[in-house]
Amino acid sequence: MPGFQFISRNEPVYLPFSRPKYKISMGLVALQLKDWIEADEYFYDELKEKKQLLISNYPEVFASRPGSLPAQTEVLALVLKHMEKYCPGVLTIEQDEVILPKLKWKFRISDFEESPLDLCGRLVQEDLCLMAPGPDGYTLEAASLCFPARWRLMDKMGLPMSGIHKPVPDYSEKLSRPVDSFFNRIDVDRPVWRVNWSLTTDPTMFQPVRQKHSASELSITSKNAGDKVYMRCERQTLRRLPNTGWILFTIKTYLDKVSKLHKYPKEAQNLSSLLRSAPTTLLSYKNINHFLEPLLVYLDELADQKV
Repeated sequence: MPGFQFISRNEPVYLPFSRPKYKISMGLVALQLKDWIEADEYFYDELKEKKQLLISNYPEVFASRPGSLPAQTEVLALVLKHMEKYCPGVLTIEQDEVILPKLKWKFRISDFEESPLDLCGRLVQEDLCLMAPGPDGYTLEAASLCFPARWRLMDKMGLPMSGIHKPVPDYSEKLSRPVDSFFNRIDVDRPVWRVNWSLTTDPTMFQPVRQKHSASELSITSKNAGDKVYMRCERQTLRRLPNTGWILFTIKTYLDKVSKLHKYPKEAQNLSSLLRSAPTTLLSYKNINHFLEPLLVYLDELADQKV
């Protein structure tokens, strides 16, 4: 679109393998608000996929609890303002309508009076989760979640952070208190971001169900691992809403074949070292064990090459 350049996906946008040793941490970095929403060259394709999911799997991809409407409304205003300013031409606003000219889509804002966050999710690639402060910490009160990484929205609604992350190895022992403490300290003017990563043999964006293993995982060898294993990176942002004081958590998912590391031997080496130093509980949680050995051989070969 005129005036706006989508992020190229020819190369991986994020390779969060800077450390050769595994260490559980929040890994938060200060965020410039101009960089809050990211739009890449798959923007329209992913919006189309979201639209289909909202038709076929609505209860799985959108949910809200009573009391969340003011925060949802606040998020919609922020998203529309941001997209108009920093992604010019991608959407336009005319009175009660939000228009995506490229797709020839029109949304009436008034049609989403009871679910403004639903409309937000149809306008950006990010998934959006609203967390509300309460006596048990911050709880998930509304979400547009079309691209989950093996977790179901309906299982997490209303839960505090400790409950949401209960299956994550070492979270309750090492991260639960620091995360809760940080949430209380997030300032309106100081949003943050981080990148989370996992490996998968399934390039599907919508993955609400965890699977033990699949035929494709069992058929992976050191020769085909680069094309059959994908790096799934989540760029996550956290910002406090100025009016309600709730926290908005966004998730932008990037998928790249591991073979794209052929230009990045240092990152391939670090990923190999990370996997070797990671606890077996984490490898099991991320469903990596079934293809770990052939993947390590492949990564070691990439690390040994010269670019």
